[in-house]
Amino acid sequence: MKPLSMMISTLALSVLSVLSLLSIASNVAIADGTGIGNSNLTQSSLPPSISLPNVSPINNNLANYGAYIARTADCMACHREDYSGGVPIETPIGNIYSTNITPSTQYGIGDYTEADFTKALRKGRAPNHQLYPAMPYPSYHGMTDDDISALFAYFQTVPVVDKPPEKTTQLPFPLNIRSLMLAWNVINVPSTKNRTGLTPTQQRGEYLVNNLEHCGTCHTPRNLTQGLDQDRYLSGAPLGKWFAPNITPDNDTGIGRWSERDIVTYLRTGKLDKRAYAGGPMAEAVGHSTRYLTDEDLSAMANYLKVIPAIKTDDYLLPVNVARLPNPISSSITYDLLEQKDYLAQVKTNTSKTSSSDSSKSSAESSSKALYLAHCGSCHGVDGYAQPDARYAAIVGLSSIRRAKPDALIGVIAFGAKGAFNTAPKMPGFEKDLSPAQIASITNYVRVNFGGLPSSEVSAADVKRVIKEKS
Repeated sequence: MKPLSMMISTLALSVLSVLSLLSIASNVAIADGTGIGNSNLTQSSLPPSISLPNVSPINNNLANYGAYIARTADCMACHREDYSGGVPIETPIGNIYSTNITPSTQYGIGDYTEADFTKALRKGRAPNHQLYPAMPYPSYHGMTDDDISALFAYFQTVPVVDKPPEKTTQLPFPLNIRSLMLAWNVINVPSTKNRTGLTPTQQRGEYLVNNLEHCGTCHTPRNLTQGLDQDRYLSGAPLGKWFAPNITPDNDTGIGRWSERDIVTYLRTGKLDKRAYAGGPMAEAVGHSTRYLTDEDLSAMANYLKVIPAIKTDDYLLPVNVARLPNPISSSITYDLLEQKDYLAQVKTNTSKTSSSDSSKSSAESSSKALYLAHCGSCHGVDGYAQPDARYAAIVGLSSIRRAKPDALIGVIAFGAKGAFNTAPKMPGFEKDLSPAQIASITNYVRVNFGGLPSSEVSAADVKRVIKEKS
């Protein structure tokens, strides 16, 4: 959902593909499969909505509606809360930095006409140069005239930041030839096509999912030219150090067992109890965008996601054995910091004694537990239920630890993650502090003890592979 296009994460390959085409023809979270069936959504059944912070009584209705469009389009995720830009987007061939989009005439878009603004959104064309698809214009191409006008009106009202971003994009030759994107655009813009036979609610959901929220930018695999592969629409794709999961309604590998209420709850809160917790780019999408959407728009997105074609992938969810999931140590430990601290210290001591006195298999299990307690227990808790009130993530039952492929969990442990809200603590990565064997040990411990799996055989070689692929 965040506008970090997978086109950009593999930009080198993309430009080479375009060069090849030119010579011939002159030519870049966490979903789960458990839950209940569809349900009728009522306003009272949904998590409470959050007030939109960037509206102002001194602005007209058009500009204030544009503030809402800015949230649905997730502009702040890349351009910062003040729209000053400078956010690095990591790529294999260097960082691409977002630009200043405040009304600064020298450093921002203060000299843009609405026609200029429309070209940037729909064609990736600034007045003097072509944009890279890190700005997801292949999806914004489908924005309505009314929404673009409202967004333009809003950007005239945001405070001017009269300075350039600290860093600007400097890609090596030939990637610095922005005009090459024109050929790519011919092939890959627009990135989606509207379906027929949808209800008005589903049509609204399609517009939000495909265009404004541009979910496919992260969740759809890429074709040979690094455009969206429409045959695998929303079926999951690699995203830098992350993997954006399958969000089609497939029961085994996607979110087919989620109800519409589940989808709305996840988009508004960034979590589903014992099933999903938004991290990384999805956390940014929730924190900057989806949590501010209206009940009607979130419901429309949920309704649409239930009717898109289901696609089965090879990264299926291992069924959860609820009986194997731990219960909270007590009814108060998730919010009583002293109780949790004392209990952690007690269990650490007992585990250390067991490990030192036993050389059998139970000692190896104690060693895995000791690693978890030492590096993870203070935040996620001995029992995995953490301290949700303090925004430490409960990890019991999460889909990311029950995937057939353990890569997502390995990546989180190795590289860390941040939560959906600014007040959520950032999880550190342990790539430099722990060996691959130790990361594998923690991975196996978490999958078995908090994922309810009967066994887990992640190896140090698996960890090395994931770190190599994601670094």
